Amino acid sequence: MIADGAANLIRDAFDNPNLLRGLPRISKRIVQWGADAGPVTLEHSAVVVSEERLLAGLGNSDPSDLAPDWTIHSASPPPGAIKQSFGIRMASAVSVQLRDSADPNACWIESMENGWLFVITIAPGSAWLIAVGGDPVEMLGKSRLVAAQIDRIGAPGGCFPCSPRMLSPVCGPGWLACGSAAMAFDPICGDGTAHAVREAILASAVIRASANGGDQAALLRHYQGRLLAGFRKHLEMCRAFYESGGDSPWWKQQVRAVLDGIAWCNRQPPPENAFRLNGFDLEPVG
Repeated sequence: MIADGAANLIRDAFDNPNLLRGLPRISKRIVQWGADAGPVTLEHSAVVVSEERLLAGLGNSDPSDLAPDWTIHSASPPPGAIKQSFGIRMASAVSVQLRDSADPNACWIESMENGWLFVITIAPGSAWLIAVGGDPVEMLGKSRLVAAQIDRIGAPGGCFPCSPRMLSPVCGPGWLACGSAAMAFDPICGDGTAHAVREAILASAVIRASANGGDQAALLRHYQGRLLAGFRKHLEMCRAFYESGGDSPWWKQQVRAVLDGIAWCNRQPPPENAFRLNGFDLEPVG
């Protein structure tokens, strides 16, 4: 699911105003969050797209035969870099069929005693269930909101770690990490796609500024600082969700992990803010 703000950012970055048009839309979020909370319906505006279709829409450029001056790590980190992880949460994805009464333009989010559930419609009657904190079937058996939307459970889609993680460092002389190689966001916030696009824009601006004679060391410090600031902001958003999700030991453990992450961010050198992004270019401040 990609919110309209992130979709517009991707269209601007690729100069393609028709990108992500005509896809299934989500117009509302139905949320039941907290031990004693009832369901709340909130307006939302997003599109649903598979990774394959998104990549096909972006297109592929032909690789150059020239030796690169820079290496971009976008999938796996370079040797020697350490990924700092805050929490050990796992998520399970399962395909589900929705009841006829389920709103085809909605997604549902529900906190449980020891985790949370998320359902997103991908086509009329079809959806994905994401379960964090336990087995999807067992959690559905205790669900107050999500289970009422599901007619039957389909094939599992696999498990994946979903705790926030950040590479340290995220850059060095002649290389940058971005996307999943640089950091991973908790899906509880849903801001990972937009942040990854902003990372890519900043990475290209750092390389362009360096090629134009800029101070590479200062540019790398700026890149490191901006990614660190984005990661810390994400952790603060996670903190608000996990502090309000429930009172069980599971929820308290997640809060402690998030606080450990915020404390780690605070121990890192602060951003220098020596540059500012002007469109797709970095320029010195002052």
